[in-house]
Amino acid sequence: MKNSIAHSNFLLGTRRAQRLYHDYAETLPIIDYHCHLSPRDIAENRQFENMADAWLKGDHYKWRAMRACGVKERYITGDAGDWEKFQKWAETVPKTLRNPLYHWTHLELKRPFGITDRLLSGETAKEIWDECNGKLATAQFTTQGILRQMNVEVVCSTDDPIDTLEYHEQYSKKPNGAKLFPAFRPDRALAVEDAGAFALYVRSLSKISGITVTSFDSFRDALRARHKFFAKHGCKLSDHGLETIYADEYTESRVKAIFKKLLQKKNVNSVETRIFKSAMLYELAVMDWEQGWVQQFHIGAMRNNNSRLFSAFGPDNGSDSVGDLPIAQSMAKFFDRLDKEGKLAKTIIYNLNPRDNEVCATMVGNFQDGSIQGKMQYGAAWWFLDQKDGMTRQLDAISNMGLLSQFVGMLTDSRSFLSYPRHEYFRRLICDILGREMEQGLLPDDFGLVGGLVKDVCYNNAKRYFEFA
Repeated sequence: MKNSIAHSNFLLGTRRAQRLYHDYAETLPIIDYHCHLSPRDIAENRQFENMADAWLKGDHYKWRAMRACGVKERYITGDAGDWEKFQKWAETVPKTLRNPLYHWTHLELKRPFGITDRLLSGETAKEIWDECNGKLATAQFTTQGILRQMNVEVVCSTDDPIDTLEYHEQYSKKPNGAKLFPAFRPDRALAVEDAGAFALYVRSLSKISGITVTSFDSFRDALRARHKFFAKHGCKLSDHGLETIYADEYTESRVKAIFKKLLQKKNVNSVETRIFKSAMLYELAVMDWEQGWVQQFHIGAMRNNNSRLFSAFGPDNGSDSVGDLPIAQSMAKFFDRLDKEGKLAKTIIYNLNPRDNEVCATMVGNFQDGSIQGKMQYGAAWWFLDQKDGMTRQLDAISNMGLLSQFVGMLTDSRSFLSYPRHEYFRRLICDILGREMEQGLLPDDFGLVGGLVKDVCYNNAKRYFEFA
């Protein structure tokens, strides 16, 4: 069956959109400032064994679709062979029509594999498997080779404070193309719901920081030491995965008492949990301001809903969904405290619940201070929203209630080296929107003006904002 997706003008519904994309967006480098790629895979220039190894492992988007189509778990995360798993995915693909997976799949086969004449299905699986596996065996399709093919300039991984950053250091001694930077993700330093697990984490933090943690003060000192360690390794960003922003009232003495209880492996109640998270979010935000970092908040995921899958596979198993906790009041309170103290770092907010688009788009406007272009950012459509409708709604919200011209653009948020066509998808979509509005007379018919906006959103703004050397 002919591939109607991987053609040069896919998503570009007007001649002006086509010109915007091909003349202004298509060849720009990629700055992937938030992803979950493995630094080890980059440093060691990993060669994937086959398409299942490169494309299916760890991809919970695909796992969810396969489960919905009645595919048994052994063909998803189980003991079936790699070819069998690929075959089952190929049989699933035709059933994903109108799901973003259908578009992503065929864009990823187009780039970097060059497959534009066939759609993936059970019938075409073997020939595509063989063709792609042949390419994966070449130097152009190692991890570093794929990054070069996709014109990736910067990769920011996502790293726990207790990470040694050894692979970042290894790669920095012999970089090959894309620059690799760590990003500080201290979620486990806030994860106090399980006191036993938290105490084990504190022990690991104590060991790697060289600071014996016996109190909240020493816990904060240990995290600050790791924060500075990350900065020495080129880190310029932090990131938090949260159900909501926490900004409850607290006293220092109350937080210290809660921490003492946690060190004794005594579980804390819901009020104490919120107080501790509120205190730690503030302390970490101050550290980010001290270092001049960008702080990112990914808000609204409700994680690990299926206890059976969590018990079997741990987190990131495909049982996460959109949450519905309120975010506006606590977010305003959190940013206002930092702003009043003169300690509000550059900030990006991402929401997972689309009902919060306008909340986030308007919230960032409250705390712009004229010191930095686009200091407060409403971040790209994320996770369940990084598809045509979600991206369009995010772009409309930022345009209507903020300034699209200051937006730092798209990221992959992916564990797969084959996900870089998501940047192409975003670029095609924004060019289609702007090109259509040029034709309708809603925007000036001026390619220098509108094309400049495209370049800024797709590349220049991120380059300036993150200050990557």
